[in-house]
Amino acid sequence: MPGKIFYRERRKVGEGEKKPRFKLVAIAGVDMKVYGKHLRKKELEQIAQAVGAELVLLKHGDKEKDEEVEVED
Repeated sequence: MPGKIFYRERRKVGEGEKKPRFKLVAIAGVDMKVYGKHLRKKELEQIAQAVGAELVLLKHGDKEKDEEVEVED
């Protein structure tokens, strides 16, 4: 089973800005250290191809960002 790289689109970066638009969230099944938090899509694709991992885009939820979310242990 290939490893997976989970990423999501950043909220504060819009289309056409010169900033990396994606945030790396998690890595499974691949022994790798990542030093950058914000990456461009091309960079994510190159990393995934080099280590044989699959890219998984995480979708944003329907809740507003100011709402509190309860997390159960």
